[in-house]
Amino acid sequence: MSDGINVAVLGATGAVGQELLALLESRQFPVKNLTLLASPRSAGSKIKFLNQEITVEAVKDDSFQDIDIVLASAGGSTSKAYASKAVAAGAVVIDNSSAFRMDDDVPLVVPEINPEAAAQHQGIIANPNCTTILMGVAIHPLHKVQPIKRIVVSTYQSASGAGARAMAEVETQAQAILKGETPKPEILPYPLAFNLFPHNSPLGDNHYCQEEMKMVNETRKIFEAPEIRVTATCIRVPVLRAHSEAINLEFAHPFDVAKARELISAAPGVKLVEDWDKNYFPMPIDATGEDDVLVGRVRQDISHESSLELWLCGDQIRKGAALNAIQIAELLVEKDLLKLSQKMTTV
Repeated sequence: MSDGINVAVLGATGAVGQELLALLESRQFPVKNLTLLASPRSAGSKIKFLNQEITVEAVKDDSFQDIDIVLASAGGSTSKAYASKAVAAGAVVIDNSSAFRMDDDVPLVVPEINPEAAAQHQGIIANPNCTTILMGVAIHPLHKVQPIKRIVVSTYQSASGAGARAMAEVETQAQAILKGETPKPEILPYPLAFNLFPHNSPLGDNHYCQEEMKMVNETRKIFEAPEIRVTATCIRVPVLRAHSEAINLEFAHPFDVAKARELISAAPGVKLVEDWDKNYFPMPIDATGEDDVLVGRVRQDISHESSLELWLCGDQIRKGAALNAIQIAELLVEKDLLKLSQKMTTV
């Protein structure tokens, strides 16, 4: 692979797809040939990459010949339809959908937490849910020192989690409301501008929505800690592209707050943002466009001597999706795990 990597981006015209391309360029990923794939509706459009215009192609069964890595961000149904075909052609698929995350033979990887899991792939590596990634990067440094017993998390999720059209819808709704008009939701079920509502993913029999259960199940898998008790409440808020989370962590014994701040400050992918005198802590506007997860308001839970509270903000499109996928791709190249996968998938 010393002469470069043949990369395909599936879902190239979407918000995450566009961010994937920007990161491939800015991080100087060793791209030899780039193939842009999308639905037939988007085929024929042109996207600029490294001063070249590349034509978007409609994804087909034979789109993956000679491809080394597929960065997939086109939804679960598309991933289920094409991931196996890409693997059969010899590619490794880094999938951003929820299609394979809980499959036993598919690693669920956050490079700052469990990079070793990538070596176990059999052609597909799953990118976790955005809220899970952001939370995991922030709290895993504490978990390594003293295992977390219970997590109570409330999320404040931006429109970007529902895609570029949802982001545009919020802007349009805001303009309508300011003109005295009634906003019309089309992408999201309810108006989001100047409003908020519980996450609109389907509810289960336990009255938790799919988004909330993703945080429960994915955190346990990534941390390799099925015993962690996790409860989540996920809320859509009128923010364009950065998620926020309020997190309560329970440990078996008290955790020194100063030590927690020290560990978070030293952790990769995390930036401690705290100005207690000015009451200044992470905000979505600060996290937008940033690679790091911003963490602050790390404090003792006054209701439980063995619990800590913290607050975070992170760019949903970047670390919550595209950046984590690119970091996995970089890990595969650095550790020469592409060849390993191709051997495994041809056995």
